[in-house]
Amino acid sequence: MGRYTGPACKRCRREGMKLFLKGDRCRMAKCPIDTGRPAPGMHGARPSKKSDYGMQLREKQRLRRFYGLQEGQFRLIFQRASQKRGVTGEILLQLLEMRLDNLVYRLGFAASRRAARQLVLHGHVTVNGRRADVPSMTLKVGDRIDVKSRKPSQEAVKRTLDVQSRELSPWLALDKDNLRGEVLRVPTKEEIAPFVNEQLIVELYSK
Repeated sequence: MGRYTGPACKRCRREGMKLFLKGDRCRMAKCPIDTGRPAPGMHGARPSKKSDYGMQLREKQRLRRFYGLQEGQFRLIFQRASQKRGVTGEILLQLLEMRLDNLVYRLGFAASRRAARQLVLHGHVTVNGRRADVPSMTLKVGDRIDVKSRKPSQEAVKRTLDVQSRELSPWLALDKDNLRGEVLRVPTKEEIAPFVNEQLIVELYSK
């Protein structure tokens, strides 16, 4: 299945919660979740009892759509998480957070993850001084993200930083003057504050 190009708010309505796919625009009063619009479809407003599989699938879809990944990309990250030592669900969340596009968003260089992905694809950022145009790149502790010194790149990011209302994650460092960010450490599960039960996702893929 190809990339989703439909209305972003429709996905939030389907999941019954804000996924912040539009960045700060999701905090406006006209947000469909705040106004109480039902899930899309003929039977969207009708409550239904979910099976165990349905609950697991819903959790997976919420997390996948939150980070803006296709099914194949998400499954690949889960496979990497399952091969590492530790709690698979927590490692999955950490791998998602350490993606380059997510870090660009967390640093406030872009208003949404979708915008952050575009910023990376268009070559506006570097990692450790080298060109980085792969959104799925997994960074490590100590890696540095810089906005290129080109005027269009700098101006676009500065405009976004000026209107940001998000707090900087405690495991990241940001130098606003030089438009530079650094990964201080791997985030803990509590710092990621997942809105899903990641154990259900592990159970879904373990069948």
